[in-house]
Amino acid sequence: MKLKDILAEIRALAAPAKAASSQRFFKTGPGEYGEGDQFLGLTVPDIRSLVPQSDALSDDDVLTLLRSEWHEERLLALLILGRRFARAKKDPHAQTQILMHYLANTKWVNNWDLVDSSAPYILGAWLLEKQDRSVLRELATSKSLWEQRIAIIATQTFIRAGEFSDTLALCEHFLTHPHDLMHKACGWMLREVGKRDEATMRAFLDKHAARMPRTMLRYAIEKLPERDRKHYLAK
Repeated sequence: MKLKDILAEIRALAAPAKAASSQRFFKTGPGEYGEGDQFLGLTVPDIRSLVPQSDALSDDDVLTLLRSEWHEERLLALLILGRRFARAKKDPHAQTQILMHYLANTKWVNNWDLVDSSAPYILGAWLLEKQDRSVLRELATSKSLWEQRIAIIATQTFIRAGEFSDTLALCEHFLTHPHDLMHKACGWMLREVGKRDEATMRAFLDKHAARMPRTMLRYAIEKLPERDRKHYLAK
């Protein structure tokens, strides 16, 4: 499909009632984290169904989608980039180009679902075999909430590979972060660490539970036995 065909299909799938619901769910009101974001009302399965039909799109076409005013078009672009990155595993140059497009356009990766659907599959996958992961620190110290979230969520790829140090370092860095979305992200990543190495997660909690934001702590301990959850919450 050409870009004009995909745009037409997106409009055909639009649902105003769903759009209104999404705008509430993703906090698009004044002063909220998704302020001003606009939705057409597609479901995630709707959007994913278009990804396999995207092979004919040029890089510029994908970037046009990524820079769209419509949330669903940005999500589609990110899913396309993630798919292309995975399919280019034997072409480091192509993967690097995709990564560069991603990092150059983080202003458009501007809600939690967009971050979570892309960071592990592009940035995390690219960094997995790299010794230099300083880009994570650069993103973590950005003034952008979404770049900060990209940093921690990208480490999900490392966790799946049994590597936890970057996740733990970033979670420690974000202990004093003011935003609930970062508390949830860090708690989620700590819980993912705990699924693979409970002792490592517990060591982090033993050291930091007393000063962790409650949301971060609750997300991290969600799968622990009730007695242990109460123990950490009591700190």
